[in-house]
Amino acid sequence: MAAALKQAGWHPGRWEIRQAEQWADALVAYGGPLDPQHAVFPAAIEAWAEFGGLAFDVPGPGDTLARTPFLLDPRCGLHAPRTLADLGRALDTRLAPLGEERFGQALLAIDEHGRVYSLDHAGEWFLGPSVDRAIGTLVLGRAPSRLRTAPAEGG
Repeated sequence: MAAALKQAGWHPGRWEIRQAEQWADALVAYGGPLDPQHAVFPAAIEAWAEFGGLAFDVPGPGDTLARTPFLLDPRCGLHAPRTLADLGRALDTRLAPLGEERFGQALLAIDEHGRVYSLDHAGEWFLGPSVDRAIGTLVLGRAPSRLRTAPAEGG
């Protein structure tokens, strides 16, 4: 895990707050007056400042599934405010874009509490309760938990 972080360009104390603030401004400015707006909140800005711009491509098999390359850059989700807002409503939290997996095949998102999710054509996945843990899930090739809807009452 430490080697993958170092190879991606992370180091202790990394804090690119100006870049994070520029991304926040771009996300908030995206869209028209009738479009849903991106949510921007402290957990997202902190994640972007520490990990934004890092790209990971760890070869080889993972612990339980194949590892996939991923990029931590909120601009990857620029065109997905409605998707993030819809999932956020289902989870009762706000979501902000965090990056992408597999060169755009999955969108990474972070919620107000710092929890990280992946959204792809097959569903929504919980990667971890923090960005650190989510990076570990992806770098180590561990299977994420699938998000499920609550069963209907009486059934």
